Amino acid sequence: MPKEIRLNAFLTFAPTHLSPGLWAHPQDRSLNYNTLSFWTDLARTAERGGYDALFFADGISQYDVYGGSNAAGVRLGLQFPRLDPLLLVPAMAQATEHLGFAVTSSTSYEPPYLFARRMSTLDHLTQGRVGWNIVTSFGDSGARALGQAAARPHDERYDVADEYLDVVYRLWEQSWEDGAARRDRQTRVFADPSRVHEIQHRGRYFEMQATHYSEPSPQRTPVLYQAGTSRRGKDFAARHAEAVFLSTPTAAIARRDVHDIRQRAIALGRAPEAVQFFSLATVVVAPTSAQAQDKWRELQQHVSLEGALALFSRWIGVDLSKYHPDDPLRYLQSEGMQSTMEGFTLADPDRVWTIGELAVHNAIGGKGPVFVGSAAEVADALQAWIAESDVDGFNLSHALLPGTHEDFVTLVVPELQRRGVYKTAYRPGTLREKLYGQGPLLDTPHPAAGHRAQAAGTASPAHAHAAS
Repeated sequence: MPKEIRLNAFLTFAPTHLSPGLWAHPQDRSLNYNTLSFWTDLARTAERGGYDALFFADGISQYDVYGGSNAAGVRLGLQFPRLDPLLLVPAMAQATEHLGFAVTSSTSYEPPYLFARRMSTLDHLTQGRVGWNIVTSFGDSGARALGQAAARPHDERYDVADEYLDVVYRLWEQSWEDGAARRDRQTRVFADPSRVHEIQHRGRYFEMQATHYSEPSPQRTPVLYQAGTSRRGKDFAARHAEAVFLSTPTAAIARRDVHDIRQRAIALGRAPEAVQFFSLATVVVAPTSAQAQDKWRELQQHVSLEGALALFSRWIGVDLSKYHPDDPLRYLQSEGMQSTMEGFTLADPDRVWTIGELAVHNAIGGKGPVFVGSAAEVADALQAWIAESDVDGFNLSHALLPGTHEDFVTLVVPELQRRGVYKTAYRPGTLREKLYGQGPLLDTPHPAAGHRAQAAGTASPAHAHAAS
């Protein structure tokens, strides 16, 4: 039986995401990014197309590596300005019934206690349709905005993230036992104090003494997404992630990462299918192949190659404005996205990218492939990528918003359904239940589940100290 293809729309709460310059295209409506109806309409389109989730990238660091300043980023609207996507979720949830919402939040910038409450709130309000894209944040400008001198070194950011996850797991899973919220009108007992526990944590990076300020939400812990595929990032993914976002130029590199992370997860006692993989891709589709190619050529007239290089410069932490378009990209160590630098250099030693080729490749949809053609041709390409890479689905970027997703839902989704590789209806339940067909909560051997088991055996009331 063929694998069911999973799909997310890959977005950011800004006028431009991964296709710089196309906000100025006459058919693009991204300039309405700061209006609520723009997003609720998009959410309805995604649900009509059976998407699993809207996946929102986010961050507070500017694109300021290219040319040594943020000038290109500000002038071209490169994910700038950018608003808070967590505030969008309740409105989009109200407009839909099944669609999930994966939102990005950094383990480097917000105290875990506050973040845990915000995510529990969203999980309650959406009836369990929330996921968290865990990032560690490499941008110095974001660190300086919060009073830090600079971002921490790459591997240390993951050390911080490991401890951060342990803290929020304990808040979500351990602070309230199952059944602690009694909501008993007759006895006037909302919650049983003997089953609500204070969490104490004293670690290298965080200290906390608190009871979680939310009763358990439908999923307790949101669905956990992660995108780092450096060596340290893969270790983190194998321990924590339920879904990993890959952004690679070739299916062969994606397959290498899928296999590597799954082997690491198995070594930790997790089942290989416990981690799903979503590959970045962009689709340009039309009723005929010729029309799709015409659309592709027309899009090329509006892209910003400078913007593409400015995006890539920040991702890898290297100022590409200093290079000639014919210069090759060589591996350089930096504190940026190591997986991105490796993916375009060391991962495929037979392919040497010039700076000019990078600009063209990344100008529409970012680091992943662009599939251009009729609905049948696009479906063939998606299935071929999955067969070669062993991913579970795609994070679909866009050339035009909302047009790219409207075209995909109208043309490609019916073709995938006809082939029996795409859902015709949503599973009931939470986002986790829809993705995995199991219960709403994380199960062993995931580390979050261990904290829930510990709560069940904890006898200390809320005013006492739970074990550290």
